[in-house]
Amino acid sequence: MSHVWAAFAAPTDENGRPVKRALLLPATGVVVDIGAGFGHAIQYLDGNKVTKYVALEPNIRMHSDLRQTAETAGFHESDGSLVILSCGAEDTMQILKALGSPNPVDTITSILTLCSIPSPDRVITSLVRDVLKPGGQVLFYEHVLSPRADVAWWQRFWTPLWSVFSDGCRLDCPTSFAHSGDEGCR
Repeated sequence: MSHVWAAFAAPTDENGRPVKRALLLPATGVVVDIGAGFGHAIQYLDGNKVTKYVALEPNIRMHSDLRQTAETAGFHESDGSLVILSCGAEDTMQILKALGSPNPVDTITSILTLCSIPSPDRVITSLVRDVLKPGGQVLFYEHVLSPRADVAWWQRFWTPLWSVFSDGCRLDCPTSFAHSGDEGCR
């Protein structure tokens, strides 16, 4: 996936830039970025308001570029302002162990990631309950299962092949959270 994402990450980032810039501007304090990839989201964070950037990225082949992007933005492992974890968002115990206390996070961000997480509703609920400080914020930008039947049909048609080449991304995953009680991806 790191090779595929290397080809598509920059254009994908460019297409969503205005939305991401506005979405991530309010991020403050300790920020956990779910599925950080190569670290594109970090360029939209205000370094004066964010004290620590915690990148969750299970694909270790992306860590080198992620580290470089974070360092360019002023976040460094050497001073503790950058933490890269090779676990997924569902690994709340590992996240808490790395950060050292219950509810240590001010902001959780997810950019085009929930589609690759089985049961995203359950994972977000767990992160909010165990990792996010009371009054913290969850900021997300995701593609979703279309409400249009014709588009949803194509999303379901292509998902089995697409998910193989895109590290588990499911085009038919209802990550909009508008599906109350939905158990997530099938």
